[in-house]
Amino acid sequence: MTRFPPEIRTCEMHTGGEPVRIVTSGYPPIPGDTILAKRRHAGERLDHLRRFLMHEPRGHNDMYGVIPVEPDDPEADLAVLFCHNEGYSTMCGHATIAVARWAVDRGLVPMREPRTTVRIQCPCGLVTAHVLCRDGRAGMVHFESVGAFAPLLDAELEVDGVGKVGVDIGYGGAFYAFVPAARFGLDVRTSPARALVDAAWAVTCAAKSQLELDHPGHADLAFLYGTILTDGTHGEGRPSANVCVFADRQVDRSPTGSGVTARMAIQRARGLAGVGDERRFSSVTGAVFTGCIIEETVVGEHPAVTVLVGGEAHYTGEACFRVEEGDALRGGFTVR
Repeated sequence: MTRFPPEIRTCEMHTGGEPVRIVTSGYPPIPGDTILAKRRHAGERLDHLRRFLMHEPRGHNDMYGVIPVEPDDPEADLAVLFCHNEGYSTMCGHATIAVARWAVDRGLVPMREPRTTVRIQCPCGLVTAHVLCRDGRAGMVHFESVGAFAPLLDAELEVDGVGKVGVDIGYGGAFYAFVPAARFGLDVRTSPARALVDAAWAVTCAAKSQLELDHPGHADLAFLYGTILTDGTHGEGRPSANVCVFADRQVDRSPTGSGVTARMAIQRARGLAGVGDERRFSSVTGAVFTGCIIEETVVGEHPAVTVLVGGEAHYTGEACFRVEEGDALRGGFTVR
């Protein structure tokens, strides 16, 4: 029999319009010697709780969640799992920005002005966030990414209904396919959301079936998370607009922090950006993230970079979720 806790409490936030539902109490302990083992356990044994929090009637198809867990990295201040409409991601920049601010405001990490450092263990690795603090209040957040790289440039896909499409594959804690929206006759700023989602989803399906991805660190990281359609520019001067469609056709309202990381890795691979170069990227809501390459590194055999990503998160409220006896829809549902 599926068991639900008496109640689960959450802190509700958003980063650039993308929701962040942080579990603050009521979730059962998640066992595992490593954070990737915890991620697997959550998917195999506790997935009903993800659906309970992410799906209707408590959430929606584009809800996003954070489940704090015990870190196994001794350098980490805290550790988190990320969840969404389909499952559990390996990295999430917009949620990292929110969690860092929340951890400082909640006192999980003592506040130090003008900047507080928060080390967050994510499934992809340790991410160091820097929270600007002033007059006892946490604000803007910048985080240092894990090693980001571009394993494939101009990879050719056969996309249903379109034909051959060239894409770049970038890793910024998760793998994404990147392609200008103009390749589909679309504009990320003005085209209908459904058309953008359909195009991005077609690319994701083609890439998953035609490309083989590998991550030197762990096989659990080697999967395509989604597709990011861009306006074809690079973020110098005017922000480069993009829209990220990930998981099960979920649309990111933020500029996508791990996507910004991957875009900067691609720019470095193409010789368009180097250490110290900052770019700006905007989302469907007009929110802007910054991305700046701060060092060059190596991930396995891949030349890689560390990217400093900046953004701002805001609180929207708190919630207490329960199951009422006799509720046939207590486990959550989705409607497309």
